[in-house]
Amino acid sequence: MKKALILLVLIFIPLVSAQYTYDLTLTVYRDGYVKVDYQIAPEDFASQIDVPLIGSHYEDLFITDENGNPLQYTLDKNHAVINVGGAQIVEISYYTPDLTAKEGLVWTLSIESYVPFKVILPNGSTVVDLSDIPLEISEGSITMPSGNQSVSYYLSSGTTIQTGSGSSNSSSIYMLGAIGLLIVAAIFIGMKLMRGEKKKPINREAFLKKMERFDLNDDERRALLYILDKGGRASQAEVRNTLGIPKTTAWRMFNRLENYGLVKIVKGTKENWVELKP
Repeated sequence: MKKALILLVLIFIPLVSAQYTYDLTLTVYRDGYVKVDYQIAPEDFASQIDVPLIGSHYEDLFITDENGNPLQYTLDKNHAVINVGGAQIVEISYYTPDLTAKEGLVWTLSIESYVPFKVILPNGSTVVDLSDIPLEISEGSITMPSGNQSVSYYLSSGTTIQTGSGSSNSSSIYMLGAIGLLIVAAIFIGMKLMRGEKKKPINREAFLKKMERFDLNDDERRALLYILDKGGRASQAEVRNTLGIPKTTAWRMFNRLENYGLVKIVKGTKENWVELKP
């Protein structure tokens, strides 16, 4: 009986650690380097996730939560084992030269992915071959389906040279600046909470008029009305479950609404909250 319980635990642990969904974006540079960006939404009960990394060389590797705070992790071969903590979103970014190859004038990006992924090619690129029908093509990017995929392209001459290594240095500077701003913002919010400032009640009619100024989609409108009905404050998980949308989709939606000035995201100890801004 004891051996059976131990076996069940050993089987269950990897299943728990693997519970997450993610978005993947690949930004290709003219020198063949690729910036890999994961945006991962761990399940609510997951304390640790095991993420297979693309490629075998990882330059300027950053693993942070949605606020830019570094997360603890260990690298095991081509996997990152990450302690999630209280993160709602885990972001991974790094540069690798392992995903592209050049033959003559034609570059080919090759990747095996478990999820659909977005490819952003260098300026002046002309696509000459795709391994599959893309899910979406927009200005400057191609969204490919999951599986073993490749994108072949050539570069026009006369375009400003763009390299992954130079961009990684700029990325590091911007990351440090963003972290500094987030720390200042966190201190400011903490001081306000310590002073116990009273919040003004939400005027429903005035807030509905405020909503009309923006071109909101159905999910954004439903989320705002739900929070309004709840008195102006609700947890992100509560709104997400009510709307039935994925965690990454909800996270992007809340950030858009915050940028519009319609809501304020408040970091909690176990979950984030969304408050309407009058």
